This record gives sequence, structure tokens and C-alpha cells, in this order.
Amino acid sequence: MHNPMLDTFIAVSNYGSFTKAAEHLYISPTAVMKQMNALESHLNLKLIERTPSGVHITPAGKVIYRDAKFMIDYSKKSIAAANTAMHTYDTTFCVGTSLLNPAKPFMDLWYKVNQSFPDYKLHLVPFEDNHEGILSEIEKLGEKFDFLIGVCDSKVWLSLCHFLPLGRYKKMIAVSREHPLASKSRIDIKDLYGETLMMVSAGDSGVNDFIRNDLEKNHPQIHIEDTPYFYDLSVFNRCAETRNVLLTIECWQEVHPGLVSIPVNWDYSIPFGLLYSFHAPEDVLRFVKAAENITLSAKNRSV
Repeated sequence: MHNPMLDTFIAVSNYGSFTKAAEHLYISPTAVMKQMNALESHLNLKLIERTPSGVHITPAGKVIYRDAKFMIDYSKKSIAAANTAMHTYDTTFCVGTSLLNPAKPFMDLWYKVNQSFPDYKLHLVPFEDNHEGILSEIEKLGEKFDFLIGVCDSKVWLSLCHFLPLGRYKKMIAVSREHPLASKSRIDIKDLYGETLMMVSAGDSGVNDFIRNDLEKNHPQIHIEDTPYFYDLSVFNRCAETRNVLLTIECWQEVHPGLVSIPVNWDYSIPFGLLYSFHAPEDVLRFVKAAENITLSAKNRSV
């Protein structure tokens, strides 16, 4: 970061000789003289006096000598700090988090595997749950985020990234606090007869398509209203502002303060897990492998 000719000037000043400075710098005395001439010309200052008894620093040279040593030391410290920052960045996992894709499941996983990543830190990167913009966020895996963690049964999502299933969330329903069902601690599917159930449009999610087909075939008394493929807060707002019922999941119980989430006596659930780039670096793949091992061990213990 500093002018290398300052190193030459400091060596000449310290040794009082071009020859000794050249030996210290592993260059020729001629090269030392050329650099000193170039530095004096560049600064338009006389820095040294050449005498038969040796080289002596001028008053101007003493000022430059003092400040040059400070500049060189400061430059070294700055470069060292930059290298530390670069190393810290290289050993940080960036995890995307949002209202509908909270990072808590990742944190639970992290504390089970972090002993294998002793120098790594986590950095949470917020993003918006906009149903029109979520795909662009997923496309930033490997750039803006190393990982996202959330519900994933979307064909579109899975065309953009890898997915490691970690578990399943139970499907629930949500209603406004004024809805007749809001006072119930648990309901049967027949309690939804005559209700309008909001759920994602058909075609993108195998789980939700299965639920839709089951309801339409076996429970036609439930009217289905399509939402966008990907929920955002506007979907929850519509549910809160109407008498509609929203198909939701257990981890979204606190998303909207005007809604009450209620378990249903059914077996519907949907997978959640780790999303990561098709072109993930080696350390991300190591983390994924560690997470996979943890998940398999947990499954084996439950058998």
C-alpha cells in the first residue's frame, strides 16, 4: 500500500550507506541510488546528503523518515486486518431468514454439528416473503445466502436448488379470532364443512395437490379458494379479514396476531429442510453431509 521506495530510503537512513542498504535489501547499490534519486524527484525534496564519510539525512529527510516508518507500520497492520476479515468472511455461513422461513430450525441443527466447524460463524440475512419475488431469492443461493431453511415441496423451487429434507411439519388451519372455530382447541375435518378453505393453487406442490384431491373427492362440502403458489403476508391478511379458513402449518402459528391456528384430526404434513445451491462450495457440502448424518441418526433412534 505504501511506496516501496520508502523502504529503500529507510534502509539508507538506518545504515548510512548505499552499499549496506543494498545488502539489506538484496539489490545492487546502483539500484539503491536510482530509487533514492527517483524518490527525491517524486517528492521534490532533498532527503539525504552524500558525503565522503557516508550518507546523512537532511532536516526534510528526518520528517519523511519519521512518517514513513509510521506509514509502513500502519500499512502492514491494515493488510493484516484485511486478511483477517477475508478469512472471517470465508468461514461464515450466511443463512436466509424470513417470517415464513425462520432460521430457528437451522440454529437447532447448527448446535448439533458446529463442533465440526470450529472456526465458522453464522450470519443471518433477512429477505421478504413476497410471492412474486421469492424465486429470485432462491436463485441467490450460493451468492447472497449459503442456506435457506423452510418448507419445500415446490416443483419450481426444486428446479432451482438442492433440498435436504430434515423433517415434516403438520398441516393445521388458521382462522380469524372472531371465527366460530377460533374457540376450539382441535377440530375434525367435518368441522370445515361449509367453510371456504384457502390453499395454494394446484400444480406446483405434490403434498398440497394430494390434499386438494382428497378434499374434493371425499369432502366436497369444503369449498376451496386458490392462493398464489407461495404464501406471503397478504394471504394471511386476507384470511384475517374474511371468514375464510387458511391451510397452514405448525411453524406459522405466530405469523399473524389476528389469526388462531388449530390442529386438525388428519394426517396431512409437508417436508421442511435445507435448501442450498447446485454449485455449493466444499464447506457447504460438508455441512450438508453432517446435517444428513444427524437426520439419519435421529430416524434410526426413532425406529
